[in-house]
Amino acid sequence: QVRLVESGGGLVQPGGSLRLSCAASHDVINRYIMGWYRQAVGKERELVASIDSSGGVSYESSVRGRFSISRDYAQYTVSLQMNNLKPEDTAVYYCNRADRFQRFDWGQGTQVTVAA
Repeated sequence: QVRLVESGGGLVQPGGSLRLSCAASHDVINRYIMGWYRQAVGKERELVASIDSSGGVSYESSVRGRFSISRDYAQYTVSLQMNNLKPEDTAVYYCNRADRFQRFDWGQGTQVTVAA
C-alpha cells in the first residue's frame, strides 16, 4: 500500500506563496496521474491540479496562473507551488491519484491558511 505524506502548509498573508510537497512511499506513483486536492471547512474535497506520468498538467480555473504542479520521479514526490494566495485558498491540502481508478489511502494533509 502506498503511503502519502503531505507537508509545507502554514499561515501566509494574502499575496504570499507556499510550496507544498507530497512524498510517497513507493515509486508506483510515477505511473499515475497525481493531483493535489483541497478541502475547506464545510465543503467537499476538490481537485485543484493534476499531473500525468509524462508531465502534462491541468488546473482548476480558480488556481490557474497562480499554482504550479510538478513531480520528481527520482524522489517519488509531487509538489504544488502556490503564488498570489487568496483567503479562499484556505483549506487542508492533500495529494492522491487523480485518474478514474481507486485512490490510495488519504494522508493527513497539510493545512494552508491565508489571512492578514
